[in-house]
Amino acid sequence: MTRTATIKRKTNETDISVSVNLDGTGIFEIDTGVGFFNHMLEQLSRHSLIDMKIKAVGDTYIDDHHTVEDCGIALGEAIKQALGERRGIRRYASLDLAMDETCTRAAIDVSGRPFLIFKVEFPTQKIGSFDTELVREFFQAFSQHAGITLHIVNHYGLNSHHIAETAFKSVARVLRAAIEEDPRQKNAVPSTKGTLKG
Repeated sequence: MTRTATIKRKTNETDISVSVNLDGTGIFEIDTGVGFFNHMLEQLSRHSLIDMKIKAVGDTYIDDHHTVEDCGIALGEAIKQALGERRGIRRYASLDLAMDETCTRAAIDVSGRPFLIFKVEFPTQKIGSFDTELVREFFQAFSQHAGITLHIVNHYGLNSHHIAETAFKSVARVLRAAIEEDPRQKNAVPSTKGTLKG
């Protein structure tokens, strides 16, 4: 069974299309109209090995908030749909990821129960023209709509770009590990409750 999904989301603020293949090779086509955010989503795809096509048109003449948040919603919904009953997955993963002077930890439970812990502080309010506060907004929307528990903790770092990038890359790596097939329970739901629907 292929684990793929396509989600279309259209509001008065954004028009977004997202397609994912959870068993891909990290191929991406990303166009959100927000340059730095494109770069982060490309990292998320490449290091999770989830193929992603994301096209977003948003009211960026106001700011990037609606586009970033709504991409998080749509991508989360696509991941949730593609996971189905979440049978045979490993479910849990955690990782410390280093990049130059920065180290960030991500831990995940693909549980069906959304929750975000985000302990990340940025030394600057912007990365180029991108508001650093939107990193949290993306992960809040993504975790909520994917139905995952996600903890992101930056241990240390000096450069806002590196801090954001280690957040996205560490999440990518734990997402990859958690949704991969566990060969010891190929068709089982990894829960004593027998369901991961929340």
